[in-house]
Amino acid sequence: MQFSEQWLRQFVNPAMDSDALGHALTMAGLEVEEQKSVAAVFTGVVIGQILSAEKHPDADRLQICRVDVGSGELLQIVCGASNARAGLKAPCALVGAALPGFNIKQAKVRGVESFGMMCSSKELGLTEESTGLLELPADAQVGMDIRQFLALDDQLFTLKLTPNRSDCLSIIGIARDVAAITGAALSLPAINPVAVTSTNKKSIAIEQTSDCLRYAGRLIEGVNASAQTPDWMLRRLERSGIRSISTIVDITNYVLLELGQPLHAFDAAKLQGDIRVRATKPAESIVLLNQQEVKLDADMLVIADDSGAIALAGIMGGAFTAVSDATQSIFLESAFFTPDAIAGKARRLGLSTDSSYRFERGVDYGNTLQALEYATQLVQQLCGGQAGPVSEVTGALPVRKAVTLRHSKLQSILGIAISESQVAQYFSQLGFFCENKAGNFVVTPPSYRFDISIEEDLVEEIARLHGYDHIPAIAPEAALTMLSASENQLKPAWLRHIAVAHGYQEIVNYSFVEEQTEREILGNTKPIKLKNPIASNMSVMRSSLWVGLLDTLVYNLNRKQARVRLFEIGSAYTLDADAYQEKMLISGLAYGAASPEQWAEPTRELDFFDIKTVTDVLGGLRVEYKAAQHPALHPGQSAQIMLNNKAIGWLGKLHPKWQQHYQLPLATFVFELDATALLSRQLQTFTEVAKFPPIRRDLAVIVDENIEVKAVIDTMLSAHIPVVNDVRLFDVYRGKGIAENKKSLAFLVLMQDTQKTLTDVEADEAMSKLLDSIKKNHGAELR
Repeated sequence: MQFSEQWLRQFVNPAMDSDALGHALTMAGLEVEEQKSVAAVFTGVVIGQILSAEKHPDADRLQICRVDVGSGELLQIVCGASNARAGLKAPCALVGAALPGFNIKQAKVRGVESFGMMCSSKELGLTEESTGLLELPADAQVGMDIRQFLALDDQLFTLKLTPNRSDCLSIIGIARDVAAITGAALSLPAINPVAVTSTNKKSIAIEQTSDCLRYAGRLIEGVNASAQTPDWMLRRLERSGIRSISTIVDITNYVLLELGQPLHAFDAAKLQGDIRVRATKPAESIVLLNQQEVKLDADMLVIADDSGAIALAGIMGGAFTAVSDATQSIFLESAFFTPDAIAGKARRLGLSTDSSYRFERGVDYGNTLQALEYATQLVQQLCGGQAGPVSEVTGALPVRKAVTLRHSKLQSILGIAISESQVAQYFSQLGFFCENKAGNFVVTPPSYRFDISIEEDLVEEIARLHGYDHIPAIAPEAALTMLSASENQLKPAWLRHIAVAHGYQEIVNYSFVEEQTEREILGNTKPIKLKNPIASNMSVMRSSLWVGLLDTLVYNLNRKQARVRLFEIGSAYTLDADAYQEKMLISGLAYGAASPEQWAEPTRELDFFDIKTVTDVLGGLRVEYKAAQHPALHPGQSAQIMLNNKAIGWLGKLHPKWQQHYQLPLATFVFELDATALLSRQLQTFTEVAKFPPIRRDLAVIVDENIEVKAVIDTMLSAHIPVVNDVRLFDVYRGKGIAENKKSLAFLVLMQDTQKTLTDVEADEAMSKLLDSIKKNHGAELR
């Protein structure tokens, strides 16, 4: 919201300068985003009138002007402006004047003395470009200081308002707040109904009563639409960032800025029948004032007559019924549309108008008729015309409910003591009706303050008026105690240290991915869709971290990185049984050679077991692997990772289809684990270190090709032979001497007793039991 300080001070004039006023506004919650002067600093410029202009004898484009500057003596000034002529009034810089960037001195121009300079708006620093002298109206007083005449000692304030303070989207609204903040007197103009001199009127019907709660309008006939907008109004509009269009349109914009009520004027001669406020009809369209033809959606609200839609309610009028210089009668509209009816509609059409900006934030429904009367006064004052009676339809207007503020609650939140009488005074300054009932203030806000609905809103108002800088910053006092750290729960940093120790680099990706990728690569048929995605390729929440890892891999390969190790710890999101689930995962990716290139070891390709070593360590050697298939993984090189018989992740080689999709020359391996499960562990217990040496025995058996090694080892360990400490595979053989569809497995068996040295008999007995267990469960034969 940009406005002129001089315009504001017409209604409230606190005893403070511009800088102090800006600081007071900011400290009261109306942040001054920018404050600047209307014009650059210059002196010695007055209004001059050219009495005669003769051609310079030695220059075709110069004229010798005789200029009256009110001093009683005419000045001779050489001027090269194309519009310099006798009778023209324009700014005249006297000798000794200081203009932006240069000073005026007596000079000779092509041999002719010149005692000053006639000025353009550019030379005064008012505009960046100009085509000639700044022409002033005929009634401008000769000799008057131009800064005074053009009110150039003015400041422009731009407020950065929060959405709840739309009451300050008007000069009157800001004036109310300034009066409340500073205690200065508020002087609002009295707006009385105009004399009705015509009986003609338009009937109004509201069909969409939930969206339009008040609609008023009147006919004004016999107007002179080609009348010129006065300079004072043009100046205020321009300093508020609005360009002049025509007198009638300028009046509606002026009332919008001063009172905050959007208005619209229709050319009454182009209206067919009466006015209806209704929803759009199927396939209905309208050509707006900016000549943009828009197709109207079913949820939009229009102003219509018998011919169809003539305006997009609360946003912009239609081109067909727009006023022009030929307009002789107008229908002036003032309405209250609910914020929900307007919000988002303008942006959907690629529009942003002053009306929609205010309606979607809320306007004062108690100001509808007052704004209509004020605009009528200005139309009659500037364009003439006879005003007809006001036609009005009103629905169930919003009710400003009383809000109770407890004095004890106020002091508890602010932490300072404010007397009850002072609180009542603050509410009075704000224009709130207030009753003090034994320390409970029952406050009814006015119609223009619809942001007041709960007790905390009133606390904020008191804090604003009391002054945030008058509320001391008291540091809180609290006892700090160290929380006990459970030994059963590890920190995520533990996982990071393991991954980094294995040569992996951590990355951080967005939690948003492309829906197609989520469905196809990860097999997620119910991705969580975002209502407002930041990009088309980030439309759903990720259910796995693999997509981000693959995108990062491609990014690195495109930059000639031949060996890549990546990991990420982050959240993944799923929808299970209509309930949202969030899970912290650690995912990794390995690509390229198994080890960095070096002279002492030949280069070899990465394989499944290289990456399995990482998941083993991450799982604390507690995890197990179960052959399973995943849509992102190679069918023959993928495994589900189990912990305590519960699936906690995946490990495998990227599926050839996706390797081709990402154009990866070499095989890529990935893993993903539930980080929460990994970080939970059992406490370690002490076991006595044996004093007696261990015994190693080797056991070679022949089993069917489809028997898993892990199943054989698990069977031997589950036999629970006390002296058997460990069983490990050290050889697998297929070939000569071994039948087809068979394989030879060789295991080392470590045995030890903490109380004595094992004998050969005891060791043989243990080995016999092991062999019996795998014979029974897997059909193993001793080799």
